[in-house]
Amino acid sequence: MQLHTQAKQIVILRHEFVPLDNARLAHLCGMLDEHLRQIETTLDVSISRRNEYFRVEGAKAFAERAVTLIKSLYERAAKPIPPQAFQLALVEAAGDLAQARPRKRAAVAAALGDGTADAHPVDGAITLRTRRAELAGRTPNQHDYLRKILSHDITFGLGPAGTGKTFLAVACAVDALERNTVQRIILTRPAVEAGERLGFLPGDLAQKVDPYLRPLYDALYDLMGFERVTKAFEKGLLEIAPLAFMRGRTLNHAFVILDEAQNTTPEQMKMFLTRIGFGSKCVVTGDTSQIDLPKGMASGLVDAERVLSDVDGIAMTHFTAADVVRHPLVARIVRAYEAQTSRREGAV
Repeated sequence: MQLHTQAKQIVILRHEFVPLDNARLAHLCGMLDEHLRQIETTLDVSISRRNEYFRVEGAKAFAERAVTLIKSLYERAAKPIPPQAFQLALVEAAGDLAQARPRKRAAVAAALGDGTADAHPVDGAITLRTRRAELAGRTPNQHDYLRKILSHDITFGLGPAGTGKTFLAVACAVDALERNTVQRIILTRPAVEAGERLGFLPGDLAQKVDPYLRPLYDALYDLMGFERVTKAFEKGLLEIAPLAFMRGRTLNHAFVILDEAQNTTPEQMKMFLTRIGFGSKCVVTGDTSQIDLPKGMASGLVDAERVLSDVDGIAMTHFTAADVVRHPLVARIVRAYEAQTSRREGAV
């Protein structure tokens, strides 16, 4: 690898993969070099290549991280790189840059167009015990979220879709159940349709609420496996219920998760938070940009963010588009809507 320094800390890095392996190179670059273009966009660098020769140009820290990422991807490119694995690698690369020295951090955040400048450095990643080996956060905000869940009785996770708010909360709950620090997991969410009216659904109570709670089932199946989830329900270790059924209960020695909390009313949020008993943890997740309540009705999550922000024992984590670990387009869609909202607020 050769290094040529230019003005304003811009450098050109060159790397050659030897011996030549065309199959690995094809998997690394993606169809029509799509992977390289995504690396360019994420890390704010310029990449060109001729056969096994790669040339990366950009700010020193960004260019070095891009070369490291390219080499890492090449190592795993014996087979086509799954889209999810590639996206997670991009997120980790951006997160590494966000943990740079304080004077570099602002420049990194500006280039990435997110709030990672305020993220806490990762000083010892938290690993959760689930069916997935060594499950951990991927971004600084996700690491911060996990630390807050472990150290606070009530934690709020607020941010756009795809940032791992619900999945990581369920993973923490499964981990706590595996370690016997809680006796059961309770998952709940308000039964509010996303801009549609489903009407009266057929079946018993479980079948009626199933469409609203399906995302929580999916996370459990992914983390525990179908058979273990089924047995846990039979033993009463797992409970999934609509928010309306929480009134009057006291939840002791439980890990309680309220998902899609932006669709609660302030009264429902207060009711839910006051259910927490001894030996319990509570995680509330939601996206205040996707409120499906009737027009004019206040969101309990927005209200709680304002009322409870300074209450001792309650922690809040705000995710951004940089924490999205789904398809790369999801992060771009989130940023586009955020920009539109900012323009509308500025025009008012």
